Amino acid sequence: MVRDGGAVWRELVSALEEELPGAVELRRALHATPEPGGAEVRTSALLADELPVAARSLDGTTNLVARVGARGPGVLVRAELDGVELAERTGVPYAATGGRMHACGHDVHCAALVALARAAHRLRDRLPAPLLAVFQASEERTPSGAEVVLCDAELKDDVRAAVGVHVHPGIPWGHLGADPGAVNAATYGFEITVEGSAGHGAYPHTTRDPVLALAQIVVALHTLTGRRVDPVHPAALSVCALSAGAGDNVIPDRASALGTLRTLHEDDHLPMREAVRTTVAQVAAAHGCTGTVRAHRDEPALVNDLALTGALRDAARAAGVPLAAPWRSCGGDDFARYGTSWPALMVFVGLLDAPGFAPAPLHSPVFLPPDEAVREVARAQALGYLAAAGTPNPRTGRAP
Repeated sequence: MVRDGGAVWRELVSALEEELPGAVELRRALHATPEPGGAEVRTSALLADELPVAARSLDGTTNLVARVGARGPGVLVRAELDGVELAERTGVPYAATGGRMHACGHDVHCAALVALARAAHRLRDRLPAPLLAVFQASEERTPSGAEVVLCDAELKDDVRAAVGVHVHPGIPWGHLGADPGAVNAATYGFEITVEGSAGHGAYPHTTRDPVLALAQIVVALHTLTGRRVDPVHPAALSVCALSAGAGDNVIPDRASALGTLRTLHEDDHLPMREAVRTTVAQVAAAHGCTGTVRAHRDEPALVNDLALTGALRDAARAAGVPLAAPWRSCGGDDFARYGTSWPALMVFVGLLDAPGFAPAPLHSPVFLPPDEAVREVARAQALGYLAAAGTPNPRTGRAP
């Protein structure tokens, strides 16, 4: 940690404990009223009201940034605003309604970051570097809110490093996952369109059936990672949505699908994208149809900076916080974009075997981190902030 960082850590932890009851209430309020990416108006306003300093809206969007501490290059700590399109089935009194929920922990991340900002504000004259609390819109949707943050002129020269923290049910409770290199995959979201010729279901020979072609395309795509990617390189491809026709006796002239491709190794990404395109085109052609692919999301791999990761791991050991076994996944996060401009670090907070946590994956209708996760995330955010504050500024080569 930074010089005298142990003292700052102890003061931050003490201040965080006093902020946690309010942060838990805020988490429940956020959980009950999720909003879609790019339209988090109420969420953004609620957070702005709870922050200890005036927050700045970025380019008139719902993205917020709040500076705590003196001027100069600061440490950006990000939390996400948006929910996902999913009907909640947790049964808790503060469950969301309306077919949308916080099924990825964003409510926990935001409440924790407010608690950290409030705690840091108490120590503002003794902070090793300014804290730039960024509440980012549209992590789950396109266009990504990270693009808005990266285009902000004031932030471009005002950030020394970026830190993100995310809960994860695959890591043990009380442990932090922080490993150097690629920890989340490059993501390629795509839409397939197959066009044929319509006709009666009783006379399929008079048609060019796009439904059959799409069905064969789906099967073919799911074989690609096993035959086009080195078996020791993590990769995943999933077709997640299908759409075609409206009647039981009408072969339509069009069918479509949505899918995602994930690769952890940079050398695999472009070849696999091309393999998706050619597979769709050629299988469709074999059925007398045309098949095209359109990208609707393309994020780089999330690569943890070596120096930042080492600093975080040292800080965690000094604070007595256990580290998880090496851990990576084919999940994706637009936080990866921050690493294209600044040294970046994503820390994962474990939920496995947490008290009161019913095992469930991310994006499950019953995914519900316990209230105690707010404390764990806030402490991880504080550790990440202090670790980044103590690493050399990439522009000056000097630590604070």
